[in-house]
Amino acid sequence: MFEEFKNAFQRYNNAHVQLIIINVVVFLALAVVLVFSRAFGFAEVFEGIHNQLAIPAPIGAFLQKPWTIITYAFVHDLSALSIWHILMNMLVFYWFGKLFVEYLGSDKLIALYILGALAGGLVYLVFYNTIPYYVAQQNSYMVGASAAVYAIVVATATLIPDYTFFLLFLGPVRIKYIAAVAIVISFLGSVGENAGGNIAHLGGALMGFVYLKQLQAGANWGSWVTATLDWFKGIIAAKPKVKVTYRKQYSEGQKPKAKSSISQDEIDAILDKISDGGYESLSKEEKEKLFNASKK
Repeated sequence: MFEEFKNAFQRYNNAHVQLIIINVVVFLALAVVLVFSRAFGFAEVFEGIHNQLAIPAPIGAFLQKPWTIITYAFVHDLSALSIWHILMNMLVFYWFGKLFVEYLGSDKLIALYILGALAGGLVYLVFYNTIPYYVAQQNSYMVGASAAVYAIVVATATLIPDYTFFLLFLGPVRIKYIAAVAIVISFLGSVGENAGGNIAHLGGALMGFVYLKQLQAGANWGSWVTATLDWFKGIIAAKPKVKVTYRKQYSEGQKPKAKSSISQDEIDAILDKISDGGYESLSKEEKEKLFNASKK
């Protein structure tokens, strides 16, 4: 199982699966902490960890834990019915995320996931610190990937609105209608029991729409997210080992064989093309080159 997880992080255009694995691992880790801390009378241990990850509504409390505007999007509710919270989020994210990656690539999916989480968190904070109806409920906190998922759903529906999903009991449904229904449900729920969560959904949905429209206009709002993650990867990644090679001497009249490998510049160009347009944007020759390079 661990080998399969490892492979999931080595495949091209597999960010939707990678993010799902991260969400599930965090959920299971917190579930283990919850069960053991309560069973052995140390419930405050779980509460302490959970409070460091969930985004609080009061602006003062948030300023003491600013990282929660990102971490909340990888944490899910652990109440009795919590399994449905993460299950529905991850199922919808898989369906729409897979489609998103096919057209726009993994880097943009990760960037929009983060942007959607930021937008949802900011809208949540603004509403709960400025509008009297929500200020009265300020003793709350928020967790869940829903805002990020809504961003992916709306962006995908904006990109290819007439793409059709075949839903159980309903049959073929265009994804623009799925996105529209989700937005209406969240709007109606913005004054319900999960008001904060539904407000965040709307913030994420708005970000998904604006991000895609800006991308179509030639502006990538998520480029700073990709650059930041690449910077962290560069720090974490181990330096490659130096390999000593010797040039083979050829006798007179003997010609060296043509190189079958491709240069690093060609590989980088192909990877950039995947990042911009997805794997399907590659030509047959480029796919073959990438496949041959991966076997080395």
